[in-house]
Amino acid sequence: MKGFAWLLLLSGAVTQAAAQQALSLDSCRALALGNNKQLAISELQADVAANVRKSARTKYLPRISAVGSYMYNSRELSILNDDQKAALSGIGTTATSGLAGALEGFGAGLTGEQKAALDEALKVFGTSTDQAMGNLGAQVSGLASALNAEGQKVVDAFRTDTRNIFAGSVMLMQPVFMGGSIVAMNKMARLGEQMARSGIDAKRQQTIYEADRAYWAIVSLKHKQRLAQSYLELVSRLDGDVQKMIRQGVATRSDGLSVKVKVNEAQMSLTQVNDGLALARMLLCQICGLPLDTDITLADEEADSLALGDTAMAGEAAQAMQNRPELQMLQAMVDISRQATNLVKAGRLPQVALMGGYSFSNPNVFNGFQNKFGGVWSVGVLVRVPIWNWGDVAYKVKAAKGATAIASLELAEAREGVELQVSQSSFKVSEASRKLAMARASAEQAEENLRSANLGFREGVIQSTTVMEAQTAWVKAQAQKIDAEIEVKLSQVNLRKALGTLDD
Repeated sequence: MKGFAWLLLLSGAVTQAAAQQALSLDSCRALALGNNKQLAISELQADVAANVRKSARTKYLPRISAVGSYMYNSRELSILNDDQKAALSGIGTTATSGLAGALEGFGAGLTGEQKAALDEALKVFGTSTDQAMGNLGAQVSGLASALNAEGQKVVDAFRTDTRNIFAGSVMLMQPVFMGGSIVAMNKMARLGEQMARSGIDAKRQQTIYEADRAYWAIVSLKHKQRLAQSYLELVSRLDGDVQKMIRQGVATRSDGLSVKVKVNEAQMSLTQVNDGLALARMLLCQICGLPLDTDITLADEEADSLALGDTAMAGEAAQAMQNRPELQMLQAMVDISRQATNLVKAGRLPQVALMGGYSFSNPNVFNGFQNKFGGVWSVGVLVRVPIWNWGDVAYKVKAAKGATAIASLELAEAREGVELQVSQSSFKVSEASRKLAMARASAEQAEENLRSANLGFREGVIQSTTVMEAQTAWVKAQAQKIDAEIEVKLSQVNLRKALGTLDD
């Protein structure tokens, strides 16, 4: 974009002053550039391409992501089965049941004498056999209860409580080598931005080209309007003179009718020019973004002769090859196609990335089963090596190379077309210059012929038909002169467009 912001400001000022003063060619260009919607679309496309390029650059940087989850399960995971839980919960009862039975058998197996002897022995401790057996039974029962409680603790310790699970992780991944895909993507994004900028230049030149053609079309029609008015005045004056001669008997009614026909033709020509001028003004208003009924005047409308500049200007194809935005866009397409091939090739190369992160969960198993959050840090290297893909990447590479070859051929064809266009435009400029020189000479001769015919008619030595022929020749010569001048301007515009210098 070359000065687009100030063009918008200038177009607003010119729009307000369009009805008060004549618009120059530069003013019309500024209005057209400031109000062209396609140019605004191209600007937005360039912004999109710039953001895509910025996005592609972020692929070089590490990616950080966080993941969190919660899950409720209808049942919890169990490491111990029901039999194992029951065995552990009753481990005391099981362990002391044999001892309790042995005590009962021991007490039941004592004879009277044995029991009496045992009682005598236990007197030292202040107890009896029955009391001692009862105390032992109570101790065995207490031991069973204690062991059962410890077994239940073991069962509770093995409980996972996985009905409510919380988990999360924070991961970092840094690309190290992606097979060249990131480099190719960034180059494609830069080329896409360049192509969008070239698109803006192409749209600018096309807008200026349309504004110039509409501008000079109005100037041409305005000059032809003045010519038609002058011609109408000439034939009207001749009609008045012939009518006087008819009344004096020195001219026939047929002469008068012939002149009347010329007057009607002049009026018709003037009407056609006026209609064409109105339509041309509407077209220029549309190009400039003004209301179609805006009454505009142009700076070159009233000029007796146009400033043609260098009528012998020429151009070189090498200049066009550097400046034409269309060629720049096609070259960018070729380069993008080549980078697309590199991007496809990356599919058969190894990829390496560094990884690191922190993971946590509740419950966790880092210190047995715990119903609280626990986590762990981890770092590593990720390597991906394609081994076999049934030739998929090879086919894609061939297809991408084919697309590159097509783009290269289109670029070569466009270069040839631009070279031909520059040569033709240069030839048209030279041809228009020669036509202008001949048209000016013809206009001078027609002017002198008309002066001589009018003088002879007033002297009575030349008939009215001769004067009408001289007038017709004069109008034709003047029209050819106007057309030649406008053709010179348009051929210069065409040459500058072919060279890519129209907006300089």
